[in-house]
Amino acid sequence: MRLDALNQLMREAPSISGSYILADNRQKTALNAVLKDMPKVAGVTQRDAAIAAFRKTIGETMYIMVGFYVMFSCLLAFGVVYNSVRISLSERGRELASLRVLGLTRFEISYILLGELATLTFLALPIGCAVGYSLCRFMSSIFETELYRIPFYIERDSFGIATAVIVAAVVVSGLFVRRRIDTLDLIAVLKTRE
Repeated sequence: MRLDALNQLMREAPSISGSYILADNRQKTALNAVLKDMPKVAGVTQRDAAIAAFRKTIGETMYIMVGFYVMFSCLLAFGVVYNSVRISLSERGRELASLRVLGLTRFEISYILLGELATLTFLALPIGCAVGYSLCRFMSSIFETELYRIPFYIERDSFGIATAVIVAAVVVSGLFVRRRIDTLDLIAVLKTRE
């Protein structure tokens, strides 16, 4: 649209709302000083400074957001694994106590229950990594707007860290459940009639 037609449509005096200036890097400081001293210039923004400020703001926001995601995912991983093992122990507690009565050691009983947990965990890790990769790709495409886009990039360490968190959750859950295995009521199993 022509500037005079725009001013007539907006019912305002001739004005310019912005101007893009290409300047020599060596002269930017002097140019900024001259522009800021002009009475009709409301503000001066340097593209490099605006991009740096934007990246800093987005970076800080992303670190906070990722920190919360990591904290919640660790708690969720521990909760899911611990709950799964507790349910398995509740369902199979009598069987495991019966095996203890028949002569199996605490280590062998723990090996049965926690070995199952370890097998399920190591089968689930590649599936979880694939789902996480797909989810990150999907979220990257959702955040893409006409103003900015966050490129999809995952470091190789990410899968190792995620695997380490899950393995740590499994080990801690296993230690808690191991204590419960040691306190199985063997006398109650001997008294039960079947």
